[in-house]
Amino acid sequence: METTPLNLRCIFEGSVISLKLLTKKRYMNWILLIIAGLFEVAFAACLGKAKESTGVETTYWYIGFLICLTISMLLLVKVTKELPIGTAYAVWTGIGAVGTVLVGVFIFKEPATFWRLFFISTLIISIIGLKIVSN
Repeated sequence: METTPLNLRCIFEGSVISLKLLTKKRYMNWILLIIAGLFEVAFAACLGKAKESTGVETTYWYIGFLICLTISMLLLVKVTKELPIGTAYAVWTGIGAVGTVLVGVFIFKEPATFWRLFFISTLIISIIGLKIVSN
């Protein structure tokens, strides 16, 4: 088969289209990872609310915990098929840790001490750094 300039152009354009789809897929995985992290925060919040509640309400909070846990894990499994496992897991746990501390401070009235906020800030900076250096 002879390769003419027209054929080369079509091959090149096909590569550009593939590259754009790959980039969109990568961004979608990061968005899904953030959503998975938010569901991790939700399952931790459900545990906190279950601890505070009594009777059948406790059961509902535990059901919410199981639902959020399942969604979070399924999303994490999905994104680790495309993103590096070390980075994805670190970002997922980081979002969960930061979010859970914020839920603790704002919903459960836990103390917001200087050192607690300082270390949460360093965790946020580390998560951003991992995102920046990941391919």
